[in-house]
Amino acid sequence: MRRFRDLIGAHLSDLGGEEACSEAELSIVRRAALLTLELEVLEAKFEAEDGASLKQLECYQRTANSLRRLLESVGLKRRPKDITPDLATYLATKRRQAEGIEAS
Repeated sequence: MRRFRDLIGAHLSDLGGEEACSEAELSIVRRAALLTLELEVLEAKFEAEDGASLKQLECYQRTANSLRRLLESVGLKRRPKDITPDLATYLATKRRQAEGIEAS
């Protein structure tokens, strides 16, 4: 139950807290937490048994797809990673490149 509560808390935090969520969103978050927990249980079982049967993999896949759809419905988004260097890093890189060219 502790992991279940932790998952709910993490999802609610991503959504701005419980007070920012509608009852429908809270319901979806609870279901998403339960599916996440069940997937973790299956993963542990696969590891303990050195693999999974086709039937187990099918169940895992269906559950993972259901989880994805639930998370999308409450705002799962792809977020691009910002790889832009800060100004100091950029200037240091340019300085090293210039020094390398001049040293040649």
